[in-house]
Amino acid sequence: MTTDAVRDWKHWHEQRTETVAAPYGPLSLTGTHWLADYPDGSLPDIPGRWTEAGDEIVLTAEADDGLTLDGQLFSGEARLAADPGPVGAARVGHGDRRFVVLRREGLWAVRDFDPESATRRAFQGIDATEYDARWAVVGRFTPYAAESTDGPGSGVRTVRVGNADGVERGLGLGGELAFSLAGKDHTLQVSVEGDGSLWAVFADATGGVSSYRFRFLRPAAPDAEGRTTVDFNRALLPPCAFADHFICPFPPPGNTLDAEIAAGERNLIAR
Repeated sequence: MTTDAVRDWKHWHEQRTETVAAPYGPLSLTGTHWLADYPDGSLPDIPGRWTEAGDEIVLTAEADDGLTLDGQLFSGEARLAADPGPVGAARVGHGDRRFVVLRREGLWAVRDFDPESATRRAFQGIDATEYDARWAVVGRFTPYAAESTDGPGSGVRTVRVGNADGVERGLGLGGELAFSLAGKDHTLQVSVEGDGSLWAVFADATGGVSSYRFRFLRPAAPDAEGRTTVDFNRALLPPCAFADHFICPFPPPGNTLDAEIAAGERNLIAR
């Protein structure tokens, strides 16, 4: 085990904890409200009237609603698209709260982020196993063939998987990541991000026992020969481990490993 690897892991863990605990981190999410469930436009504990209008949301507010739009008190009608940036930059707010507009598979929702959430106040840290070089191995990524369920040339397979809110949604997968742990071969189906890095949703034999029921892994972009490092020391708790209102996807078929991955982030610590 190298001193540099241990130091880098500790720095990563500290930064990760700071990010999670930030005012608009995942701990501050107090609700995800799907507009289809509220046809009159009145969302629970959120001022104004929020209605769908094709490719936009129409927000109607009175002066005494206390809403802000782009940092200014707002009344009247505004047309909103999905918020693309960080939560703190969401266009609509109410005091320190931020209301994030999102769209999933054609459905609109509004998320309520409150820095004073009970979950954020109770946060004590992330239980994570100290760095162990045994959990960092070389992997090889093989992209899916161009012809796939999404049509010729896409190289992406979309599978339907359950989500933390009980709804099935599409998960786009770009290839297979193969690696060995303790002399045993494993594979994970992974998504390919815009920067070429990989993203896997996986479960293992510790899930629901000594670790959260499933976790995320984000290997770096593979090199020209498909090689990348599979480092379970940096396995991540999904956002839904911090707040019940996230819609994290469950592992796709084949991504539940029979190995005990006693590494990386394991559980939330709260008082």
